[in-house]
Amino acid sequence: MSAQLQFKRRVYLLPLIAILLNIASCTTNNRNINRVSLVGAGASFPAPLYERWLSDYNQQNPNVEINYQAIGSSAGVQQLIEGTVDFAASDVGITNQQAAKIKRGAIALPITAGSIVLAYNLVPAARQSSQVNLSTGLKLPRQVYVDIFLGKITNWNHPRIAVANPGVNLPDLAIQVVHRTDGSGTTSVLTQHLSAISPEWKSKIAAGKSVAWPVGIGGKGNEGVTALIQQIPGAIGYVEYVYAKQNKLPMAALENKFGNYITPTPESVAQTLEAVKLPADNLIAFITDPKGAQSYPIVTYTWLLTYHQYPNRVKAQTLKNFIDWAVIDGQKSSLELGYIPLSQKVVLQVQSAAKKIGE
Repeated sequence: MSAQLQFKRRVYLLPLIAILLNIASCTTNNRNINRVSLVGAGASFPAPLYERWLSDYNQQNPNVEINYQAIGSSAGVQQLIEGTVDFAASDVGITNQQAAKIKRGAIALPITAGSIVLAYNLVPAARQSSQVNLSTGLKLPRQVYVDIFLGKITNWNHPRIAVANPGVNLPDLAIQVVHRTDGSGTTSVLTQHLSAISPEWKSKIAAGKSVAWPVGIGGKGNEGVTALIQQIPGAIGYVEYVYAKQNKLPMAALENKFGNYITPTPESVAQTLEAVKLPADNLIAFITDPKGAQSYPIVTYTWLLTYHQYPNRVKAQTLKNFIDWAVIDGQKSSLELGYIPLSQKVVLQVQSAAKKIGE
């Protein structure tokens, strides 16, 4: 009798155990299905904003983990071509030649915008004069900053700088140019501007993500250039506005095409962006020398680059969801950090283009 009871218990328990194991298995599988990881890489220009976005988005969507590495626009595009990332970021979008190498297709989406500033370190000068604070408000004529990067103007008390800054006690201090060492969209945007305003720069150096700098020392990424400017008295270099703002670096007021000296601010950058018309086919456009009287002269969008086709439909939909969040809710963080929110017209263009992802 005891043996029969034990047998019956086994008969009843085995199906129950099987059911419980099946439920546990389904629960584990559902968790795995719901959890999605995306990897992106590229421009350092938007990296502080991406960092904020990815943190905020993960809090609202804990099953979605998106990682981004700021390795420069060139490296980001290359990784997209090689298929080692789910998305990339570039301050110059993507060329037709680069896009042709991607069998899965490429889509470029302007995701935010900002300015490239000339930040400098004149701390010793501030100590020489108690009446004038040279850490703010330095004016640089357009041909002067071209000649600084060409190595023609090598000292901060040069007469051509002095003329633009009357009453300022400029220091007898050597100028140390700081530039990027990595392939950079920031470099491309700056050198496009320098080529537009200087025939000499265009013929001798030209524009590109990497150029043969006549003078200076190099740092990797916006963060590397920022650190060198902070460390070197007399330094001047180009960085994205947010890096200068966060590190409290003084930024030069640059002479624009109209002849006005414009300090980089969200308002002056927005003035420039109003003149940029994004073509419907690829949403990539630049304005190398804006005409507006109050326009800051060195401004760019930065683009998020995706594939057209994704083997994993869940990843494609997750990326589309994130992009839709970024151009609506994410834009609220842009101005706070020093970027320029997208206009409603551009938001609609991005949303329309993003619908093609995975289709």
